[in-house]
Amino acid sequence: MSDADIWQWSAVETAAAVKARRVSAVEVATAHIARLHAANPALNAVVVDLTDQALEAARACDRAQAAGEALGLLHGVPVTVKINIDVEGQANSNGVVALANNIASGDAPVTANFRAAGAVILGLTNTPEFSLRTFTDNPLHGLTLNPWDRAVTCGGSSGGAASSVAAGIGAIAHGNDIGGSLRGPAHCCGVSTIKSTQGRVPAFNPSAPTERPLMAQLMSTQGPLAREVAGVRLGLEAMSRRDPRDTFQAPAPLIGPPVEGPIKVAVAPIPADMETDPRVMALIGQAARHLADAGYEVCEVETPDISVAWKLWADLIVTEIETLQGAGMRSMGSPDFLQVIEGFIRLATVLDGPGYMAAIAQRSRVIREWVMFLETYPLILAPVSVKPPWPVNADLGGDAAVREIFWNDFRFTSAISVLGLPAAATPVGLVDGHPVAAQIIGRRFREDLCLDAAAAIEARVGVLSRQLWAR
Repeated sequence: MSDADIWQWSAVETAAAVKARRVSAVEVATAHIARLHAANPALNAVVVDLTDQALEAARACDRAQAAGEALGLLHGVPVTVKINIDVEGQANSNGVVALANNIASGDAPVTANFRAAGAVILGLTNTPEFSLRTFTDNPLHGLTLNPWDRAVTCGGSSGGAASSVAAGIGAIAHGNDIGGSLRGPAHCCGVSTIKSTQGRVPAFNPSAPTERPLMAQLMSTQGPLAREVAGVRLGLEAMSRRDPRDTFQAPAPLIGPPVEGPIKVAVAPIPADMETDPRVMALIGQAARHLADAGYEVCEVETPDISVAWKLWADLIVTEIETLQGAGMRSMGSPDFLQVIEGFIRLATVLDGPGYMAAIAQRSRVIREWVMFLETYPLILAPVSVKPPWPVNADLGGDAAVREIFWNDFRFTSAISVLGLPAAATPVGLVDGHPVAAQIIGRRFREDLCLDAAAAIEARVGVLSRQLWAR
């Protein structure tokens, strides 16, 4: 057990300490609540404080343990939940002023699974409006800041989640990802995450008046962020508990069969039209060497076309937004949000009915190309962003800024969402004192392989939050 303060313990250390009765759930919750109240005012990462409920949940954990009841994976572990999924009795606002009183009548599957695992929910974390920007700011709850540097973004849309867990508020943070909303914040805040395979973690919001569009359902995934890869693995296991309300959830094992080694890792080539920061790319190269040192066979080969996948992602999501959601967003969104979303719509192609159906059909072909490539190379190493974290609200610089961020900087991240493949993100170092992450893309339902590789990188890079706290 670490000699650090309780709030600095990993999720795995915390769960083990509570189960071994070296510390009570109430002691753990009290330490994290104190950290929340000390660190959060400067960050605005947790925007709904649930500390009274957290203390009661911690007391219930201690009573259950004293009674000899079975303990869950996260018994007594403090966590946070993003404000775009339902927590019974709380508003699922999704960062939108008009939804400030959208009170959830029940828990979303992730929330229910956290509770079933014995987790203690400290609060709800911030997101941009409609969870559709790579920057976490909204007129309801305000701007969330990066604990490394107030001048650069914490990312989005799970920016509050990444900022809070990096700062030591909670051991695991819930987030979700439809185009990089887990991996981008992990990159910006120096934490680890996994975008799970579509169908791995159940999703459903009782408060939602209608179902999401088809491709949004097929591209959006729920997942954990943590300071350590082991915490991400533990959070994923807890989140993945079956929930029949998700019609796409698949009962796949969390650990797959062994892969004959050495496992081949393809280093994704950078398209010639991408402008990159050489310091970021040097760290990606260093990550490749870390994997080679760990026994992986690192290969410089051509991967399927990332640009084709990105264009497919953009066209499908924009078509659904424009056709089914645009009117509501335009009536409820702030000027800043509308500026960004209109720029994103102009960046893509709004498809007609036949074009939309043809794009869905093309998606199967593109996924097949990647799946077949992964038969030979079970993992792919790629950047999350080819540049360091952006200045706060850099996407408000007009259409050119939106294009630079989405098409140039973030291409490798958004494109993977349309494929439904798992992708872990983990820090690989600092550029000018700001974190940088790599992502490891894997075979369907082989999150275990992605996290194994991320852990190999972490073993050589270290846990960046410890450097943050030491400053």
